[in-house]
Amino acid sequence: MTNKIAVAITGASGAIYAKVLLDKLILLKEQWSELSVVMSNNAKEVWRTELGNEDYKNYPVKYFDKYDFNAPFASGSAQYNIMIVAPCSMGTLGRIASGTSDDLLTRAADVALKERRKLILAVRETPYNLIHIKNMETVTLAGGIICPLSPSFYSVPKTLEDVAATVVNRIIDLAGLQQTGFRWGN
Repeated sequence: MTNKIAVAITGASGAIYAKVLLDKLILLKEQWSELSVVMSNNAKEVWRTELGNEDYKNYPVKYFDKYDFNAPFASGSAQYNIMIVAPCSMGTLGRIASGTSDDLLTRAADVALKERRKLILAVRETPYNLIHIKNMETVTLAGGIICPLSPSFYSVPKTLEDVAATVVNRIIDLAGLQQTGFRWGN
């Protein structure tokens, strides 16, 4: 089966993770037939603030408005089998955990859970409060995967993009995509 991937980018800090994720997914284009993106206005502002550009506009992907419920991944019948939210704000996590499908992002996450498809939430916050932890538990029990944006350093990353890639590579692995990259013990 060819993968259909939906990527959602929220307004949490960590636009570099979204950038590195999109870069890697473009490099893995032989492993997917559709790559669609929904990006909040806050996410666009955070990208501009943190990365100093609007390069998110330059990716060869299908973009959908936050309230476009006609997007294919708003329905299970479109058979999108992977959804990644990176970075995932705690507000978005809370809406997903409570089943509040009030925009395309939360509707698509709800679809991924109900269809038992991959939902990976790359959560960005520190420290966590008990509400965050309970919401992560709820999503995990429902079948989602929580992947905190906590980089590793055993690969001795040299740049900020290398640091972000330590997490993005884990996200790619969790999605079931094949890639080359640093592996412990190699």
